[in-house]
Amino acid sequence: MITIHLDEQALQLPPGSTLAELLVRQQRAPESVATARNGEFVAREARPGTVLIDGDRILLFKPIVGG
Repeated sequence: MITIHLDEQALQLPPGSTLAELLVRQQRAPESVATARNGEFVAREARPGTVLIDGDRILLFKPIVGG
């Protein structure tokens, strides 16, 4: 298992878990949340290919829209 920090809460996940899988586990709709990994924004389309590693810090936040 790996340990990540989601909004300052430690979570254990199987090795090889992706950011997209984390959202499913957290029951969060992909379009309802923006994501950052270790302080870097991760675009929605990049989440399935973003493999989480031990110690990652993940932040979920409301997307900002406007024009």
